Amino acid sequence: MEKNVKDLFERYAKLFRMALRDQVDMDQVTSSYATAFVAASPAGVSVGRNDEHLKQMMQQGFENYRRIGTKDMRLRNVRIAPIDEHHCLAHVAWTAIYDRGSEVDVSIDFEVHYLLQQLEDTPKIFGWVSGDEQAVLKEHGIV
Repeated sequence: MEKNVKDLFERYAKLFRMALRDQVDMDQVTSSYATAFVAASPAGVSVGRNDEHLKQMMQQGFENYRRIGTKDMRLRNVRIAPIDEHHCLAHVAWTAIYDRGSEVDVSIDFEVHYLLQQLEDTPKIFGWVSGDEQAVLKEHGIV
């Protein structure tokens, strides 16, 4: 399962970079997710379904990332904590790079913790826990 999970996040990073250039098929992006999911951050806990609403929300999210100058999202590391033969927790380290115009680019390292399930060939994300993205963006002068 570990190789499959690492492959999933390498693919996801590539799709994210394509979305930053507005060159991605949202069906490809949402194919990484299970039919339902839970998300938690300091803003609260939410649940959702992998449907047209998710595609719209992700498209709006990518548009916002482009608007604030996100020019790259790099995958730094994936560390897997197995739960059982079908589930794991993936601690994923990312680096976001922001174009600041005439100023030096800003790089921000962060981690997101994903819950994954693999019942067939490919693991699917069914949950994640993230930090306070807006506070970090404000701290670095991005927003």
